[in-house]
Parts: sequence; structure tokens; C-alpha cells
Amino acid sequence: MSTKVLNNAQRMANVLKKNGVEYLFGQSNPPAITLACDDIGIKQIGYRQENAGSYMAQGYAMATGKIPVVTAQNGPAATLLVPGLAESKKSSYPVVAIVEEVDQSHEEKNAFQEFDHFALFSGVSKWTKKISIHEKIEEYVDRAFTVAASGRPGPVVLLCPKDIFNDTKKHTITVKDNQCNLGEFPLDRFAPTDTLLAEASKLLANAERPLIYAGGGVVSSGGHDALRNIQENFNIPVATTTMGKGSIDENHNLSIGPIGYYMGIRGVTRYLKNYVENSDVILLIGNRTNQNGTDSWSLLPENAKYIHIDIDPTEIGRNYDSLRLVGDAKTTLEKLHETLESEDISKRAETREEFENEISEARKLHEKAISDVLDNQNNEQIKVERFLREVNQQLADDHIIVADASISSVWNANYIKAEKNRKFIFPRGLAGLGWGLPLAMGAKVGLSNRKVFCLVGDGGFGHVWSELETCKRLGIDVVVAVINNSVLGYQKYAETVGYNRYTNVCDFSFVDHTKVAEACDVKGIKLDDVNEISNVLNEAFNHEGSVLIDLISDSVNIPPVTIMDGLIEAK
Repeated sequence: MSTKVLNNAQRMANVLKKNGVEYLFGQSNPPAITLACDDIGIKQIGYRQENAGSYMAQGYAMATGKIPVVTAQNGPAATLLVPGLAESKKSSYPVVAIVEEVDQSHEEKNAFQEFDHFALFSGVSKWTKKISIHEKIEEYVDRAFTVAASGRPGPVVLLCPKDIFNDTKKHTITVKDNQCNLGEFPLDRFAPTDTLLAEASKLLANAERPLIYAGGGVVSSGGHDALRNIQENFNIPVATTTMGKGSIDENHNLSIGPIGYYMGIRGVTRYLKNYVENSDVILLIGNRTNQNGTDSWSLLPENAKYIHIDIDPTEIGRNYDSLRLVGDAKTTLEKLHETLESEDISKRAETREEFENEISEARKLHEKAISDVLDNQNNEQIKVERFLREVNQQLADDHIIVADASISSVWNANYIKAEKNRKFIFPRGLAGLGWGLPLAMGAKVGLSNRKVFCLVGDGGFGHVWSELETCKRLGIDVVVAVINNSVLGYQKYAETVGYNRYTNVCDFSFVDHTKVAEACDVKGIKLDDVNEISNVLNEAFNHEGSVLIDLISDSVNIPPVTIMDGLIEAK
């Protein structure tokens, strides 16, 4: 053991560093803590607005498996953290938020920007705690990381009163040898009992048409290899949710691909709907069985037998009665592989060729269905599908691919292939607009050696385009493509389907996003010629620095969402 003599802000910085914190996503508040962190090498990623900062933090977590820290001032700044923490909670990613609090002697006096932060964060935080005495600093910070990373990961909030952290008095603290770093997740890994695993293995081995439906829990647990081994060694087709994309290589002969509400016309898995609907044993992994992932609970068959692996016991059986396998996805899949080895899997080997042929034929039908779009070389408004085909060809094997919510997520899920070590990041917990660029920035901060491509719509990008200045100022290099069609697309199409009309917000005036980029000294490229797609992408991916591609696209570019099939057919 050893001792250190530190003031309270320094103590906070010290325990953050002990837990592996490298960055604060912040805007200099609380200042005493920010400065103390800077003194020991914890860098501040200075966002332009708090909501974007919280999105960056989640992107960092999704890319690295490390717990990020976002900071904010009390009052209005704190309120802007709520959307980001809500997304993190719903999508099960840990974030530690450090929020400034008024002096304790000023409480209940209407101090400047005083607000009830406990009430504010009650719906979006797993644990909210005020550090009201200095003796609790180390204990509460460690507790915050533990709660954030334990069980189903999620956000926590530490409230830091000014009087505690502006106090310059120094205290002697004891530093234990081999202190535990609590800054990575999952913090604890556990698996179900051998009896339950054996029961699941028997169901899978004897199924007529088995299906694995992998969700985001596979990705966040790092269970990619474990899942791929089961797919290959036991001959079971695998589909993914949007958040689960990247957990399997979609070039594999038994990869179905992303399924759910976007199996509509031109959807990449449209012709595999029959396989999904006729599956008799379905293994759900880290899967919330939510509305979009099940096409409003109409896609997965009612008469199938379900097995569900999840870290959160309350998710199992939420919508489908299941054999309950409560545990970490990676560890449980590894254990399941062991138990499957003891089963007679001859049936799985016998059916492999049949399933491969079914998947192969479905892929061919999809290619035929979209050939008119992909092969169009006419110099007219660009279809996003055509643009992304070229993106897919130019991406590196380890590229990080990010989407904003709404149609951007649908396009990336369908038209960029998960292969090799590509990593996909989507904001699908609550699926709010504006997450794309900040998520990409957070991912780049965490994995600076990997290239990042981000697709956003002009609606969502309008929420956060100020963060281009952050990219320039801090050297966060990403390529962001803005679908510039002057339309709030998903809203317009959904309203048209539901009401046969749409509201006036759905159509925008034209914005030249290259000028926004250039105003921030970021390279902007306008792309309005289908024959220039390859050249523009090559230039963007090889440029040193961030690049904005202003994709002048077709204003009527309907995504493959099932409820919108009628709009495509009516064209």
C-alpha cells in the first residue's frame, strides 16, 4: 500500500484514472474535476452541446467495451444529457455521467440553475447518487462503474456539489496495490446451469428448421466468435437484429442476415421470410424481441419453441415463452457449444445443404429484385442503394460503420454487408434522430486506428452539424455521408401510408451541406452524379481529416419497410 495527498477534485481524477478512464466527453464542467483530470492525462473531448456529448460517449462504449464518462453543468446542461442516457439505457450500454451540483448550502434557495437532478434522471439512470461528503468520493465512483457494468449495462449519474469539489483542502488517501479496474464491461460473466444448457442443446439438435436470432447482446458481450462457431460447427442458420449486425459474417452460407420490419420490397432478407416464419426452434440471444425486430410481433412463428439467452432475466419471456438461459451471451454460447458437442448432431449435418440452398436462392432473388436500381448508370438523382453498393466495395475489412436512426439505419442494415471484422453501430434503443455523427465521433476517439463511415439523413444531421467543428478542432476524422433529399423521409412515408397525406414539416428547403462543412474547415464534397460515386468515395476515404459527402439523392427513395410496400408498388 501507499498514500497520496490530494484535494477532492484530484481524488476524483485519480479514481477515474484507476478505472481506466482516458477521456471526459465534456464542456469544462465541473471545472475543478476537468482540470484535475487534465493534469494527469485524462483528455477532454469538448463537444458543442451536451446531448451530442452523451451520444459520443455511447459510441465510445460501443466501439471499445470501455465505460465512458460524460460531464455536464447543473441545470439546462444536465437536462440535455437525458436523451443520450435514455438511449444508452434502452440499448444496454454503460455510461458514467458526472454532473455538477449547486453548493449544498445553496440548496432549496433557487440558486442559479438549481434543478432536481434526482427527478430528472430517475427514468434514464440505473443509479443516481450525490457525493455529499468527501469521504465517499472513491467509494461512490467505484460503485458507479460497478453498477454501470453489472448485469444489464446502463448509465449511472454522479452528482458533484460545487462546495465539495472546489474545496482545495488536501487529504491523505490510501492507495492499495493492484487496485481493481472496473472500467470495462461486461464486468461479470456467468452462464446458466448445465441442465438448462443440455435441454437447449437437445432442442437445437433435433429441430427440423432451427434458427438463431442474434441481438445486440451478442455484440456488447463480444460473443462474435462463439456465435460463429456454433453456426459453422452445428449447421444452424443465423439471423440478426439491427443491433446484432456484425455478430456474424453475412457471406457465410448459413447467414440469413438482418430481419424484422425491413423485409419489404428490395429488402436484403425479403425472400427468407418463409424460412423465419416456418422455423420450429428459435434461439434468441441478447434480443429484446421488440416491435421493429419482430415486424410488430408478426414475423416470428407462434408455434415455435423458443430458447432465450439474456443477461437480463426480465427480457426472457417478455413476448415469447422461452426456455430461460439467464447469462452473459458470450459465456453462455461457449458453454452451449460444449453441450452441443455431446448431442447427436447428425440431423444438423444432413439439413445443412438444404438450408444453404434456400439461403442462396433467396440471395439471388434479392439481387434480381434490386438490379434495376444498382445497375442504373443514368445521370439522375442517386438512389441510396446504388451509393451504398459502392460504399460496401470500398470499405475496409475492419471499417466501423455507423448510422443515424430511422431510414439511415434501414439502409445500412440492408445494403452494407457485415463481413470479416467490420463493426456496426446503430442507435436502436430509442432510435432518435441526431445520433449518427456523434456516435461515429465517439467510436473514432475510442479506436483511432480504424476508419469510420457514417450515414445520416439531412433531418437527423440538422440536429448536430455543429459537431463538425469538434471534428476539426480535435482531429476526429470520420467520413459522413448526408442523404440530402430535403425530406424527413420516414415521417413522410409513414404519414402517407397511415393518413394518405403528410404534415408540412416533412419537406425541407434545400441546404448545401458542403458549405456547412467548409465553414468548419472540413472538406465537403457534393455528389450529384451517379457516375462519380466511386471517385468521390475514393477521395473521401483517402483524405486526411474529416469529410462530408453531400449526397444529392432521389427525393422519392422508399426504404424496404414492410408497411411501405404499397408506396413502392404504386410508383
